[in-house]
Amino acid sequence: MTDPIPFSAALRDRSSKAHSSSEHAGFMADLMKGEGTREDYVALVVQHWFIYEALERTADQMRNDPVAAVFITDNLTRLPALEADLEFLIGADWREEVTALPTTQRYVDRINEVGATWAGGFVAHHYTRYLGDLSGGQFIGRLMARRFGFETNGIGFYLFDDIADPKAFKDVYREQLDAAPWDAAEQERVIDEVLLAYRFNTELFDDLADAKASQVA
Repeated sequence: MTDPIPFSAALRDRSSKAHSSSEHAGFMADLMKGEGTREDYVALVVQHWFIYEALERTADQMRNDPVAAVFITDNLTRLPALEADLEFLIGADWREEVTALPTTQRYVDRINEVGATWAGGFVAHHYTRYLGDLSGGQFIGRLMARRFGFETNGIGFYLFDDIADPKAFKDVYREQLDAAPWDAAEQERVIDEVLLAYRFNTELFDDLADAKASQVA
């Protein structure tokens, strides 16, 4: 009898197609190829702020949950870096300039919903965002720095100064996923929520592309 596939491996396998589709969405693909502008990058950072404000606020609410608390660490916190990036990119009055796009608002609403009621759903969004930030996000940060002449200002979101070894951190995170006390049905629910998170991410890139096109028109 073959050993069962660890949940973290099943999760990664089941979400790989959605992950790839999100990464190659038109807006993000253009940004990565050097065809996007500084304004495009700023627009992305703005939407990230809304998403991480919701995610990290719900993390504070989940700190006493025995399942979710295992995954929550201040070493992952992104909101202060995002706010510093926005002040650098837009100016001190950046809060008066930012608006959530429609998909971002739906994304935030979903994070708020599961963050108040369902540890597995919270972990699904936590996993999708932060492990992505520690993986492809590192490449994105370096690419944006070269493309727009940033040093650390403007890409602080991608700098995890408190995580010395991202690979080791991700390995431990996946071990924690494997150890989570979820039965098969709950694991399926968590996988479905990860797929939903990727869909939000892909649709957000579509929103950003539409917003850019409307400004050009």
